[in-house]
Amino acid sequence: MARPPVRKIYAHAKLRRLRAQHGMNQVELARALGISTSYLNQLEHSQRPLTAPVLLRLAEVLGVQPEFFSEAEEERLATDLRTALADEASGVTVGPDEAVEVARDHPETAKALVALHRRYRDTAEQVAALASDGSRSALPPQEAHDEVRDFFYAHHNHFGPLDEEAERRALRLGLDSARSAASVLRELFTEQYGIKIVQAGPERVADARRFDRASGLLFLSPYLTEGQQAFQLATQLALLDHHDLLDTVVADTGFASPQSAGLARIGLANYFAGALLMPYAAFHAAAEKLRYDIELLQARFGVGFETVCHRLSTLQRSGRRGVPFSFLRVDRAGNISKRQSATDFHFSRLGGTCPLWTVYEAFSAPGRILTQVAEMPDGKRYFWVARTVTRGGFGHRAPRAEFAVTLGCELRHAPRLVYAEGAALDDSRTATPIGLGCRICERRDCAQRARPPAGGHLAVDADRRTTVPYPVERRGGGS
Repeated sequence: MARPPVRKIYAHAKLRRLRAQHGMNQVELARALGISTSYLNQLEHSQRPLTAPVLLRLAEVLGVQPEFFSEAEEERLATDLRTALADEASGVTVGPDEAVEVARDHPETAKALVALHRRYRDTAEQVAALASDGSRSALPPQEAHDEVRDFFYAHHNHFGPLDEEAERRALRLGLDSARSAASVLRELFTEQYGIKIVQAGPERVADARRFDRASGLLFLSPYLTEGQQAFQLATQLALLDHHDLLDTVVADTGFASPQSAGLARIGLANYFAGALLMPYAAFHAAAEKLRYDIELLQARFGVGFETVCHRLSTLQRSGRRGVPFSFLRVDRAGNISKRQSATDFHFSRLGGTCPLWTVYEAFSAPGRILTQVAEMPDGKRYFWVARTVTRGGFGHRAPRAEFAVTLGCELRHAPRLVYAEGAALDDSRTATPIGLGCRICERRDCAQRARPPAGGHLAVDADRRTTVPYPVERRGGGS
């Protein structure tokens, strides 16, 4: 089967809002763009798509990137809106087309509804916690995590100033890989900062890094590899020596709470650490040469599988872009602990993700790399690579933490990956139909469904002579 045609880009209400922000009327903007007023009017009302020359001219005149008119942001907001309104408490079912229209033409209204729903969910969870155990303590708010994830998503998981500064610092320090970086950074901390690096005691193995500013001691877990030590030292270097840059990026965002700003700052420090150990130009060149072979990149830069995956999801420098990946880490229960995206794949916030996704199958084959061509309900297809990673487990009685990580890209980028060799990328019959989660998935023929489909129908239960949500039970299931 032929690949899906390239989607046309429409300006929708974005162009009208952007023009108003610049204080221009249609005649003025049309003159600046070198097009007729009637043509601009058609663009603003989505009667004609944006052509490449007009898109580039808009970017130049109005000072925005061409990606500004991408529909990815509206689609993601529409997904969040549908998820919020699909909550049992709302009693409302909104179809995908209506949600997209609201998110596209009235984005602030859609964002307000999503924010209200998050606050409702947080309040409901706190009330449930108080009622269940009589405790006076409330659950920690979730808005900070969501706000920080939105912050990274809005930047396509790429921060140019951090990448550039980390690349310059790596060059000055002569860093070639994480293996050599550990000793270089140790010497830097001792000589430049007077900080002594010591091995933490066995009772503190859960702390990979702990800095005691008063004593000038930096404690590292005794079980870290050379690459892990280098990453922790690089993160601490970002917090100590590049705090002004981190603060500037955080301040420019205007987070709603100090908790969000603090989380973002830690996330940016980790980003800097990855960029220092895997400088952009060198890493991008190696990734392209090795066809994004994660294990070979591990060997080249001396870091872990998950660290390479995370770095691959950040390669969005203008003029030297890598494959735009989405990156996710989950546990066996489906809890998402990391979620980054440089593409337009949208993760479900509530109700879990799709169990047919290969990231969950990875737990059945620990240590093996699994691949999948997955198709979303809207027909978009993605190529996924997934594998388990394990943390801890030092000693017979020590608990182990097992996760599955996955990288995914739009199917059109898959031929650039070594993992796609031999895969029937053009055969839609080999694609696994997945969704964003049962709460908002429209698929009606899924045997794995955990709840009725979005906007689903009612089925008649012949035994009880009543109507019940479909499906009543799994086909072929037990009693």
